[in-house]
Amino acid sequence: MDNLITLSMKELQRYEVAQKLIKKQISEDEARKSMGLKSVRQVRRIKQKVIKDGAQGIIHKSRGKASNRKLKEEFIKEVMQIINEKYHDFKPTFAAEKLLENHNLRINKESLRQLMIKEKLWKPKSRKRPKQRHTWRPRRSNYGEMQQFDGSYHKWFEDRGEEACLLVSIDDATSKITEAKFDKNEGVVAVFKFWLQYFKKNGLPLSIYLDKFSTYKINHKLAVDNKDLLTQFQRAMKQVGIETITAHSPQAKGRVERAFGTLQDRLTKELKLANISSIKEANQFLKTYIPKFNQKFSVVPKNQANLHKEIDKQTEKKLPQIFSRQLERKVNNDYTIMFENGFYQLNEIQPTTVFKKDTVIMEKHLNEEIKICLNGHYLKYEVLPERPKKQNIKLCALTRQKSGYIPPKDHIWRKFNYSTKSAQKNKLELTSV
Repeated sequence: MDNLITLSMKELQRYEVAQKLIKKQISEDEARKSMGLKSVRQVRRIKQKVIKDGAQGIIHKSRGKASNRKLKEEFIKEVMQIINEKYHDFKPTFAAEKLLENHNLRINKESLRQLMIKEKLWKPKSRKRPKQRHTWRPRRSNYGEMQQFDGSYHKWFEDRGEEACLLVSIDDATSKITEAKFDKNEGVVAVFKFWLQYFKKNGLPLSIYLDKFSTYKINHKLAVDNKDLLTQFQRAMKQVGIETITAHSPQAKGRVERAFGTLQDRLTKELKLANISSIKEANQFLKTYIPKFNQKFSVVPKNQANLHKEIDKQTEKKLPQIFSRQLERKVNNDYTIMFENGFYQLNEIQPTTVFKKDTVIMEKHLNEEIKICLNGHYLKYEVLPERPKKQNIKLCALTRQKSGYIPPKDHIWRKFNYSTKSAQKNKLELTSV
């Protein structure tokens, strides 16, 4: 019994065309067009194979044979042993990178994906159609034109250490991480320290894109409940000349959201491999990790100009004041001020005139120092150990200097009576004098 030859539809069509060509029913050029080939030379080669081997000449010689690129069993065994020991919770792409980086074993990510699926270390996800389509917003053209900023609460150290929040700014034009820092929360102090560090390193960007409501995540159990935080942030950015843009949805600032998705997968595992379990160690690790991350995931901007602005000396001197928490308070009748459960007694001599009920600005600097500002002047004060008793100091105002002159009893000023009934009488007495 002759061996059975199985041909695909494409091979069967080519065999029929080759038969017509052999019988000289069509020309070589017509055969080329029918077979969908680019040159007549290919047609002649197929014709010679059919004359020599018949239908077997149409079939590719490597059919039924193992591929020359097939991975060796010893290599597969070595790879899967390392994966099971160190990278069993890694995604295939990241695992392939670590095999090359740490073990000098090169394997295609798709080949590794199939091996991990076979070993039940990776479960393929079904593709789902998005419920709502979002159009892509074009990137900004220049580096430094817009920074997307957000914070992410996540188990960055898994169960090895303290919980932390990662603050990140992403350049909109390049998707480059321009600054990243671990902190305990996303409160006022943490955010202000983050941007002070950013300005010293990069300069002032033109604008910052952030969440409208959830940037500071006051609903999170680790977040500091600062209802005035967004206002403080906008106030500080306005003073240094940076525009703040608020997003109406997470998708609007998708570059930083996608970066967090990648970091939550990759950075968490990198910290685990480095056995890092504290915020201090993690921030030190970021100095070497972020350049590698940017090299892999950043893109080339449309224009090459850097639009970051340098900080002038005048603004640099004011940075501690600008990046302080500022709240309004009233001067009481006894010239005391209450702020954050503390009591501050104003001194009698001040650089500017202070009246009762004046509105002052309480500044709490990042170094915990408290300053009281009125009309651009810092007032002198003393911290009281306890709540003062209610009293009304007769001083009408606190001034630059204390006057030592006291008018005598018979001074003409003491003869004035400004009541409505005696105003005319005083006027007549003065006229007679």
